[in-house]
Amino acid sequence: MSRLPIRLRLTLFSTLAMAVVLAGAAWLLYLQVGSDLGSGLDQSLRSRAQDVGALVRDGGSLRSTSSPLIESGESFAELLSPRGRVLDASSSLHGAPLLSADELQRARVHALWLNRPSAPGLDEPARLLAVRSPRGVLVVGGTRENRSETLAGLRRAFFIGGPVALLLAALGGYLLAGAALRPMEAMRRRAQEISTSSLDERLPVTGTGDEVARLGETLNRMLGRIEDGLARERRFVSDASHELRTPLALLKTELELALRQGRSPDELRSAIGSAAEEADRLGRIADDLLLLARSEQGHLQLRLERLDSGELLRTVAQRFSRNGRPEVEADAGVLEGDRLRLEQALGNLVDNAVRHGGRGVSLRAGRSHGSVELHVLDRGKGFPPAFIDHAFERFSRAGDGRGGESAGLGLSIVETIARAHGGRAHAANRDSGGADVWIELPG
Repeated sequence: MSRLPIRLRLTLFSTLAMAVVLAGAAWLLYLQVGSDLGSGLDQSLRSRAQDVGALVRDGGSLRSTSSPLIESGESFAELLSPRGRVLDASSSLHGAPLLSADELQRARVHALWLNRPSAPGLDEPARLLAVRSPRGVLVVGGTRENRSETLAGLRRAFFIGGPVALLLAALGGYLLAGAALRPMEAMRRRAQEISTSSLDERLPVTGTGDEVARLGETLNRMLGRIEDGLARERRFVSDASHELRTPLALLKTELELALRQGRSPDELRSAIGSAAEEADRLGRIADDLLLLARSEQGHLQLRLERLDSGELLRTVAQRFSRNGRPEVEADAGVLEGDRLRLEQALGNLVDNAVRHGGRGVSLRAGRSHGSVELHVLDRGKGFPPAFIDHAFERFSRAGDGRGGESAGLGLSIVETIARAHGGRAHAANRDSGGADVWIELPG
């Protein structure tokens, strides 16, 4: 069943459901019609018993009556004495008693309903009503053949009309399923044509606002996210290639210079020192790229512990004491985080501030709205206003050269570490001049 096309499966399921509904409705209708016909016959027999009883009390004869009370071939009546002897009866009964002795005794106590496969003079099933009479027991009866014929005709109508109705329902279900699935087929064909080189294309979406339209809109949004992701990855690869090309070229140049004949020891040491610096720069770029890649794959592991905010800031400040130790002000108390990663993020911020803010760098820790904020402030020129919104993007550097000769990954690393801790990184320009960059962590 699962290998059948969904259109055919929908048709089969809808046809099966329709068959169950039709069968149930037909069965209930059949029972209701049978019950109504039976009730109608019983009511007719009650009325006939009253009329025939009145006829008998007035001295009328059941045998000679030509009134519509007793229709030949359709109904009959019989009057029995208390001992079961036939006192009077329709001519079609030929004087044969309709009740046994036991039935006669029961009929003298209360009205008695009986079904007979046939009655004397009738080759059809019959329904009898026996009631007490002043002269004994009066029995009236009528044929049940009309009820049987009506039910038989109803069954024939069901057996003929049911399959026709099911066939029409199946055809309608097939056409309806095709109309419902047509937009999905159009989306499938378009999706088959989309490749990594044409992710700007989108699936056709109808304006109906139904489930299929919402599915198409969701898939289009997914394609947009994939397109944005691939664009970021391509830009990342391009920028990384560009950033790696410069130190590699410099490293190659320094090594080629060192290999030249006639170089003095001082020149060799200088060339090798420059090559070592470029190698270190390559290593830092590679480490940063690896950290970013791990964070995107969800593999950036953190060793969380309770840290004193003041101790954390003082440790970072100590590393930059050669440039004039940054001021530290901490009143945030204890926070939870990965010491090495937070020191790396704060180190990147301090390094950036020292290079562009001179010696007026300070570190502050505080609490705001239930979060812990670790600030690094400087007194430099600050960020260009248009750059602040892109400060934490990879390889982003301000137009005035803020970021120096770095690869433009420092602030991106800060943002990555902050997000790994469940926080965010922010940047702003101070009113008094300079930049304020901080990490916001859950308190």
